[in-house]
Amino acid sequence: MQGLGDLENGVMDVLWTSGSPMTVREVLAKLNETRDLAYTTVMTVLDNLHRKGWVDRELQNRAYLYTPVESREEAAARVLRELLDSSGDPEAVLLHFAQSASDDETAALRRGLRRRPKR
Repeated sequence: MQGLGDLENGVMDVLWTSGSPMTVREVLAKLNETRDLAYTTVMTVLDNLHRKGWVDRELQNRAYLYTPVESREEAAARVLRELLDSSGDPEAVLLHFAQSASDDETAALRRGLRRRPKR
């Protein structure tokens, strides 16, 4: 995801895939299926993600439980919005994207536009 480092993306992926709040130890166990990370590394990453507003945390007993603030799809949409806003020419970016969209993506965009509330 734009704006996140590789390990931050990995942690967010674990949290999004889980669907339920997780402790640092649980996130570490999942990440260590394919990596070799220290507990303190994952704890620091989760703390940074909390500070950046990507995750919420709630103290339960003596451990924090972490949950994503938004779904993967909502986060991706927010990042796309930020990219468009920072592009200098959002219309040109959207037109270039529309030209590169697959048939399935084009159909999804049409469905989304039909469902969009009138402004």
